[in-house]
Amino acid sequence: MSAGWRLLPRTIASRLYLILFAGLLLAYALSAGLLFYERYSTATTVMLDSLEQDVATSVALLDSLPADARARWLPQLDRRTYHYILGPGETDGELIGQRAHEVTRLIAEATHAKQPLRANTVSTSPERYQVHLQLSDGEPLTVEVMPAPMPVAQWLPVVLVVQIVLLLLCTWAAVHQVTRPLARLASAAESLNPGAGGQHLQEGGPTEVAKAVAAFNAMQDRIAGHLKERLQILAAISHDLQTPITRMRLRTEAMDDSPERDKLIDDLAVMEHLVRDGVAYARSAHGGAEPAMRVDLDAFLDSLVCDYQDVGKPVSLRGQAGLPVVIRPHALRRVVGNLLDNAIKYAGSAELEVAAENDGAISISVLDRGPGIPEAELANALQPFYRLEASRNRDTGGTGLGLAIAQQLAQALGGQLSLHARPGGGLHARLRLFPVRIGE
Repeated sequence: MSAGWRLLPRTIASRLYLILFAGLLLAYALSAGLLFYERYSTATTVMLDSLEQDVATSVALLDSLPADARARWLPQLDRRTYHYILGPGETDGELIGQRAHEVTRLIAEATHAKQPLRANTVSTSPERYQVHLQLSDGEPLTVEVMPAPMPVAQWLPVVLVVQIVLLLLCTWAAVHQVTRPLARLASAAESLNPGAGGQHLQEGGPTEVAKAVAAFNAMQDRIAGHLKERLQILAAISHDLQTPITRMRLRTEAMDDSPERDKLIDDLAVMEHLVRDGVAYARSAHGGAEPAMRVDLDAFLDSLVCDYQDVGKPVSLRGQAGLPVVIRPHALRRVVGNLLDNAIKYAGSAELEVAAENDGAISISVLDRGPGIPEAELANALQPFYRLEASRNRDTGGTGLGLAIAQQLAQALGGQLSLHARPGGGLHARLRLFPVRIGE
């Protein structure tokens, strides 16, 4: 990528703002520049056209007046770009500039000077030059010329600011109209969860946007169909395996006692566990079908912890949500239960923490002091059938589906499940939910 493109903003909205506003502002600046240039050219032309006749009249008037009356008439003869001085003026210097020579020539023609007039530049910034005449009685007369553009009206800067504001508003409206469907599409893609029955985006707007939304809805349906088909296959295979496994177990138990018989019974127990977890995983994909209901979350979690404590499992509870929420209770119980079972299995105890966050989310954390999971394996641990052979293997009864089931149910709840290494050792499983809170 070239250096020029790297300097552009990263978002489409910012780039469109920059391109549209810069283009409109450049066009506006060119138009304003041409307008002021035209005003300047017009003012110069008007000055030159009127100067010849006006100077001729003024000089003739002063020449006809008595010498002591001429000074009283000078203020009435003054103009915005030139005025008259009774006297020789400033005679030092040379005449500079094409326009100054043109004005001197026009004054000479207007006064019918028989000899070239004497003129000199007094100042170049601002431009100011003098043309020296002589009246019929010999008194010197100086015409001092001060070219200047037409004055700008006081309301013009206000109009310019208003136009720039309108440009900004039009640019914002255009960019918002273009990027809003993209933002909706990106948000829908981020929250895409076919297993939880994601809502279709409303098709409408410009043709291109409507086509993109229709394609996204169709893609969501296809993904949901493929996922449902594969989960049905998994559920069917897992369910159908239970019958032959049961028959095999009965036949094995009828065999004479021997080491081979015990090994077969252990292997069948592992297969039964795997089949049950497979069925549970397939069913967890439909956690979004459970109706949501009003739940006192603090009482719900306290009851869950008490159930564990009643059977002698060391589970503690800290914190509180503070308000009732609307949520799917069975799916939530399964998620938290899986996380607690996982912590108890590998650490012997579990700590349950709940807290309300500033953004409206509710954080439910399950912490343990077990062997933990390496940082590089935390994301993979949520995948189905993933095991860490060093510490969480099949010998401990794990099938690699417990966390995957929790992850799938968390998505059905509209939440986020993440794993973190706990400072000091152990695992921190964090479930963030965004339920409707009652009472706010």
